[in-house]
Amino acid sequence: MRLRIAHTTRYRYEPAATGVIQILRMTPGSHDGQYVAEWQIDVSTDSRLDVHEDAFGNVTHVLTHGPLDELTIHVEGLIETQDTGGVLRGTDERFPESLFLRSTALTEVNPAMAQFARELRAEAGDDVLGFLHALMVQIYEHMTFDEDPTNSGTSASEAFALKRGVCQDYAHIFIACARSGGVPARFVSGHFLRSDGITSQQAGHAWAEAYVTDLGWVGFDAANGICTTDAHARVAVGLDYLGAAPIRGTRYGGGTETLTVAVKVEQAGRPGQWQSQQ
Repeated sequence: MRLRIAHTTRYRYEPAATGVIQILRMTPGSHDGQYVAEWQIDVSTDSRLDVHEDAFGNVTHVLTHGPLDELTIHVEGLIETQDTGGVLRGTDERFPESLFLRSTALTEVNPAMAQFARELRAEAGDDVLGFLHALMVQIYEHMTFDEDPTNSGTSASEAFALKRGVCQDYAHIFIACARSGGVPARFVSGHFLRSDGITSQQAGHAWAEAYVTDLGWVGFDAANGICTTDAHARVAVGLDYLGAAPIRGTRYGGGTETLTVAVKVEQAGRPGQWQSQQ
């Protein structure tokens, strides 16, 4: 599948900020099942973008700028994907999978979650893949997608208790429960082509990957109740959202900050038919 993706983030500061530092993880990489055919990143200032790869191999840009009252960050490109049945191959894995058993503040389990994971793990026995599929389905059924009650700092246990949240919360709950069941799991940020024909979205997408011996990393999108397909475009990974967030940063001075995000994901035509719509 050919996915055309555009992601725009705008900050407004009133009064102007005296300085900003932003870390961008908005550039995808190629691997088996995903080929980045075209990609560009633009900012509204004349800031220099210092590019490097972080510890997990994510392409990272660092933006710094002096006084400003508005900042727009726009990425756009074309990604060609293939359905691999959710199995990830061809990535640069820099750490042993056991690293992804490490809990974080956003992925800690509470007693209810630990019991939830323990019962599913016991039912699955030695079938790790079966445990993960059951976990994904149970989270999908337990939760209601709702943008209001949670934010980027909401932990897995908080969202699990609320039984409501967004894709980030679903992913954190899956990761926390998988790790509690002894299975390495990590957070993935990216984009998703919706099946209902809606192309304009208010944010990017998030899901989880879990490690299965003799199979490797497998993608689980609990918010949609499916393993990852060619409708998913993978951008960055981390122990939780904070390590894979599209944009993280800070500002100095200034007053009220207003943030708006616009994402568009649509299926592109045959090679040669795609044109930038920036």
